Amino acid sequence: MVDAKKSIRIGGASGFWGDSAIAAPQLVKGGRLDYLVFDYLAEITMSILARARAKDERLGYAEDFVHGTLRTIFPDCAAQGIKIISNAGGLNPLACGAAIEKLVAELGLSLTVAVVTGDDLTPQAERFSAVTEMFSGAPFPKTPLSNAPR
Repeated sequence: MVDAKKSIRIGGASGFWGDSAIAAPQLVKGGRLDYLVFDYLAEITMSILARARAKDERLGYAEDFVHGTLRTIFPDCAAQGIKIISNAGGLNPLACGAAIEKLVAELGLSLTVAVVTGDDLTPQAERFSAVTEMFSGAPFPKTPLSNAPR
């Protein structure tokens, strides 16, 4: 028998950026969830986010997560106490966090927004100059796309 006091319910709302937007509202309405998880990052997504950030340093995160998905589900999540976990911040988690905080204020909600940083290796890019591509032996790019100037 499962002890309800020791178990948590986690809903997986997406597996990649561009996944169906239907899951999140369905899970929030019927899932009796503790946590709702969104996964946005894959190799192609990182290159899209890098190009966006290269054009505008305020970008580099999955904007539709904030302005579409969260706008739709935040009121119900807040009312039910559902915590949301996502890597939609991509290459600019601080900007994503700021956009979410702005949305929280717009919606008149009282929610805590946390941002995890530390995986941006841009300041250490020079350390990778000795790395070569495993099949062709090509050198590590001087300016890889995910290391686009800010």
